[in-house]
Amino acid sequence: MQLLDGKYVSEKLKVEIAEEAANILAETGRKPHLVAVLVGHDGGSETYVASKIKNCEAVGFKSTLVRYEGDVTEEELLKKVEELNADADIDGIIVQLPLPKHIDPEKVTERIDYRKDVDGFHPVNLGRMQRNSPSFIPATPYGITLMLKEYGIETAGKHCVVVGRSNIVGSPMSILMARNSNPGNCTVTLCHSRTPYIKNFTLEADILIVAIGKKNFITSDMVKTGAVIIDVGMNRELSTVTRSGFKLYGDVDFENVAPKASWITPVPGGVGLMTIIGLLKNTLASAKKEVYK
Repeated sequence: MQLLDGKYVSEKLKVEIAEEAANILAETGRKPHLVAVLVGHDGGSETYVASKIKNCEAVGFKSTLVRYEGDVTEEELLKKVEELNADADIDGIIVQLPLPKHIDPEKVTERIDYRKDVDGFHPVNLGRMQRNSPSFIPATPYGITLMLKEYGIETAGKHCVVVGRSNIVGSPMSILMARNSNPGNCTVTLCHSRTPYIKNFTLEADILIVAIGKKNFITSDMVKTGAVIIDVGMNRELSTVTRSGFKLYGDVDFENVAPKASWITPVPGGVGLMTIIGLLKNTLASAKKEVYK
């Protein structure tokens, strides 16, 4: 078993991103600019946004945080998104999810200018991704493909099983792994919470990508020897033994599955760090007008 080390890959790629950002600054006099919109005070969202801003600063990006209390109206939030769309200095816009129940996340996502949708959730970007056209790819699937490429994991001709069908991870991941690209060219099976006898499918996986949001859902008897295991799970539980008061668990029972795997991502230290890289790469591409002119 070998670790797919998100910390190693992310630090390496951040150096490359910082060099490109410095070149943009030297050539244009401006930095790539990411704006994050945060509504309310959800603990996980606060942590994620703080990490995104910290990483932006580390690679030489400009970052702006727009905050609203949880009682902000949908109309007011949509108006702010339109203002950000119209600001020529802004390259990327993200609205941190989840949003309060009175705000429709789909409506907010679709209001973001797809040319600044560096989260890759806008229908235009998802559609272009499916067609294998230039697009902003959802950050977590993008980060996973970058990790697979960095470690030289062979994907062509492999059977990839994706567990979880969310629009954020599972569905786009299944499309990316089936596309005629590298990584890609897999035969893909997409499983989810309604899939009966799910073990029958996971046991066939050469590459198993798990994003179902359930602690230790994948156990050792569900994985064949030599499989590549990508654990997207970020399940937070209260803990008395950690400084933060929380402990993270993946969707894979790492301790018992790892000995059977050829490669596996840890939690934390795996996919989560690569998600940030996907976001930074999309923002950089936006600043360079690589996707949309």
